[in-house]
Amino acid sequence: MKKALALLLALAMVFALAACGGAAPKASEGGSYDIVVWAPELAVELTKQQIADFNDSNEYGIKFNATVEPVSEADAANNMVTDVEAGGDIFFFAQDQFARLVQAGALNKLGAEAAAAVKAANDAGAVKAATSGEEMFAYPLTADNGYYMYYDKSVIPEEDVDSVEKLIADTEKAGKYFAFEAETSAWYIASWFFATGCVSEWITDNDGKFISIKDTFNSPEGLIAAKGLKKLVDSPMHLSSSSASEFSSGAAIVVSGIWDYETAKGILGDNLGVTDLPSFEVDGKEYHLGSFNGCKLLGVKPQADAAKGAALHLLAQYLTGEKAEMERFNTLSWGPSNLTDQASEAVQANPGLVALAKQAPYSVPQGNIEGSWWDIAKVIGDDVKAATDEAGLQAALDNYAAKIDAVFTRTEEEMNAWSVIGGICGSNWDKDFPMSEGGGCFVSEPLELKAGEEFKVRQGASWDVNFGADGTIGGPNVVVEEDGVYEIVLELKSETEATITMNKVEG
Repeated sequence: MKKALALLLALAMVFALAACGGAAPKASEGGSYDIVVWAPELAVELTKQQIADFNDSNEYGIKFNATVEPVSEADAANNMVTDVEAGGDIFFFAQDQFARLVQAGALNKLGAEAAAAVKAANDAGAVKAATSGEEMFAYPLTADNGYYMYYDKSVIPEEDVDSVEKLIADTEKAGKYFAFEAETSAWYIASWFFATGCVSEWITDNDGKFISIKDTFNSPEGLIAAKGLKKLVDSPMHLSSSSASEFSSGAAIVVSGIWDYETAKGILGDNLGVTDLPSFEVDGKEYHLGSFNGCKLLGVKPQADAAKGAALHLLAQYLTGEKAEMERFNTLSWGPSNLTDQASEAVQANPGLVALAKQAPYSVPQGNIEGSWWDIAKVIGDDVKAATDEAGLQAALDNYAAKIDAVFTRTEEEMNAWSVIGGICGSNWDKDFPMSEGGGCFVSEPLELKAGEEFKVRQGASWDVNFGADGTIGGPNVVVEEDGVYEIVLELKSETEATITMNKVEG
């Protein structure tokens, strides 16, 4: 019996090690490891308890002495890319940071057996988000990063919620806003194109490098989407926002997600309605608005110690398993990626997750997206609004397609070029102001800036590498303190550190 048990334990550890490619440790020895875990602040205490539960319940005798630090899903990726060695051994991160982390070598991929088990247990969209090429590099943690419609039942009749045209008429009649981020966010604008069957899929290789794109926004179906979008952006009651707080400012409809449920409920109370997105009509045919669906992921950092790496993968499997995900749902209202949890009575009764599930047939998994796409697609809404006829709508799509094509024809000089971008000089984070090199620094042309405006400096017209006020990649926006004409100066200290200076030349 002892030999059989030892063999089973050894096989289990080999299975875990398949995830990180190391040599199997002695399973009977278990092991004690000091680790650092990065989790969002709201999840810190629960994560500590779940690690303690793993220590008490795992059959291998593994014990983790874990320091759980509050690091947001967005900051985790920036910090890991900056210094992988100093990063958390296990970390929560947003799926849109996945490609950067793969390219930086910050994620230890799963082995074939571990990947197969994860794929079988989880939402297909979340699995896709954790995959580059044919390899899985992370564990699905949630499947709740999508959007749907909140509405004020005292303004919007129940029978109108499925029609964009009726909703526009209702808001115009009531003098209330229809808040849909259709001019300021590619994430939401894509909804109209997914409705007509368009796709925009970036293809990566096994190293996380973007090698091609399948995009049909500029097509007859895309033109139908543009016609539908124009109905909304031309309405005087359209508000390009996705914040449920707009219900306090005169909105009757807000398109947002599960993160805004408590805010919406707090403002509208019993008048809150929650449902999937509506349909729009073009030439007598209806098209149900699509959406992105996304998730949070859990990453395991590569380890020099194979035994520690294997143990970390076992912990990651526990933290993303059925029991742990349901605990996060019950405590934090995070929507699980685990299929069994998704089918549970409690999850099915959550209004936001019910709306998300109702929207799911029309949603598209958010895969890995090249950083410049967000700015390229964001301007579609403005271009559509500015169009005065069908030719103008087609020109908007042509403009979009040309910029997409240019991503793969950029010169080395263009990919390395620095620029300033922000809510400045009449732009809304949709224009790059070039910087030229001189004296070991990069300097912008004189820019007329106003107090309170914000900006960043980025490379290659992409968000993959950008510096903020604290001189770190992905840092906070630089805020202009007083009106004036300034030259923005970027001094690179290293690949991950910089100094941004505002030199006043007038005013």
